[in-house]
Amino acid sequence: MELTALSAISPVDGRYRSQLASLAPYFSEFGLIRYRVRIEVEYFLFLAEKKIISLPAAVKPAKLRAIYENFTEADAQQIKTIERTTNHDVKAVEYFLKEKVKALGAGDSVEWIHFGLTSQDINNTSVPLLWKEALEEQYLPMLQNIILKLKKMAKSWEGIPMLARTHGQPASPTTLGKEWMVFVERLEGQVRQLSHIPFAAKFGGATGNFNAHFVTFPKIDWQRFGNDFVNRKLGLERMQYTTQIEHYDNIAAQFDALKRINTILTDLCRDVWTYISMDYFKQQVKKDEVGSSAMPHKVNPIDFENAEGNLGIANALYEHLAAKLPISRLQRDLTDSTVLRNVGVPVAHSFLALRSLEKGLGKLLLNKDRMHYDLEQNWAVVAEAIQTVLRREHYEQPYEALKALTRGKAGITKADMHKFIDGLKVPAKIKKELKAISPHNYTGVKFKL
Repeated sequence: MELTALSAISPVDGRYRSQLASLAPYFSEFGLIRYRVRIEVEYFLFLAEKKIISLPAAVKPAKLRAIYENFTEADAQQIKTIERTTNHDVKAVEYFLKEKVKALGAGDSVEWIHFGLTSQDINNTSVPLLWKEALEEQYLPMLQNIILKLKKMAKSWEGIPMLARTHGQPASPTTLGKEWMVFVERLEGQVRQLSHIPFAAKFGGATGNFNAHFVTFPKIDWQRFGNDFVNRKLGLERMQYTTQIEHYDNIAAQFDALKRINTILTDLCRDVWTYISMDYFKQQVKKDEVGSSAMPHKVNPIDFENAEGNLGIANALYEHLAAKLPISRLQRDLTDSTVLRNVGVPVAHSFLALRSLEKGLGKLLLNKDRMHYDLEQNWAVVAEAIQTVLRREHYEQPYEALKALTRGKAGITKADMHKFIDGLKVPAKIKKELKAISPHNYTGVKFKL
């Protein structure tokens, strides 16, 4: 069967492929191969830059960089063809690159390609680099758009009073704008934490000691060379003491940070879903869309449900990645290799979730009448305000008085509360102050949103 969107096993490459095309240059097999070629070329050029090797005049840096800058699927297929013989993916990249560089007139200097390296020096720089650029160029901009949208919504709703619910029960009123800012603050906090985690890389030869480099050129400071190449040239952070592979501790921390972001977004999805079920929000209707195959009236909150589902899948994968990758037997086993190939999958599901969230948030229509109605039906929530003011006035057992009036009793009205206030033995000005309190204005401080 020909591979198409209909025949793909994973919905990431099937049903949702069109929504995830921008991630393919980073996380696909083609993307990984292209990053490997890029690392090999930059290392080859760095050897020349540091005067460790010399290249023929015809071999210009721009021509070498064009090999990965103009990399095509045909190039990647050529490498896969070589791999069928070598049964080694990185060695196939080396052989491909040698042929390309030889065609530029490099002569015997092609043998400096992959000098002193093991495959993990390429993988453990390629994967962190593609991971870094995918997050910075694709994921984080999408997340920041969601945060910005939440901020704008919060600002537009900063004066909208809303009945709060704790334990699912009516509680002291709040404002819709402030509740939206709760999620803004949480997300921004996690993005800051994520930004402080380095994109770590391993670069040090077969078992991390620059053995082959040092035995060939013992007078060169290879640790300094490696740091300069990885940190300055690639923009990553080289780990100093490694086995054959990178520790994966920092990328595991990034997975955990991304998981927390997804957890916050899940909380947002469930809250908005609940507000929709409470009729605090309507949803924009598209004429030809169908909400149910049987019930014509349905307008379901599917965008928030899809987002929640994808966030859950992403977090299950992040959990495994974070727990598994930092563990490797002795100086290296191969379990990290197949696991690393899946780092793009949770990003893809997170990306789908962000797209669904953006779509869902854009459909929301505020139903102020319903929110006003719920506040009006819950005058009992001002009991907190009244008993607290009475405490200030040294009134005897104010909490207990309000408890007897309101606890567990449905249908407490404005008239009930004002009748209670009228019966209090307090000055008239205090009664006036208490009667000025309502569920609609008892919303606390006015936040600067």
